[in-house]
Amino acid sequence: MPDCLFCRIVAREIPAQYVCEDEDFVAFRDISPKAPTHVLIVPRKHIPKLSQASEEDVTLLGRMQRLAARIAAEAGLESWRLVLNNGRGAGQSVFHLHYHLLGGRPLLWPPG
Repeated sequence: MPDCLFCRIVAREIPAQYVCEDEDFVAFRDISPKAPTHVLIVPRKHIPKLSQASEEDVTLLGRMQRLAARIAAEAGLESWRLVLNNGRGAGQSVFHLHYHLLGGRPLLWPPG
């Protein structure tokens, strides 16, 4: 999607602080971090939000969560949170499915 911010970051048209990438995902640091570790994990495939994912995306979504666990381990995080916002009312501002990996400080509940 040419007007999607995350598609443009995935394509390296917009610079980011990349953490890792592979054939299916790109992970990069959030430009407005809410914790010492705040990494966005984005599939290369453009899916606007989780409620629009299809059955064919199930494996991709599971691999995305495993990638989050690997990034957390590599960052030395023992405790961390994985957040996904679905829709504007939930706080989604970029309509390209993505996880927020947060850690490095106590994370309170409820989050907000």
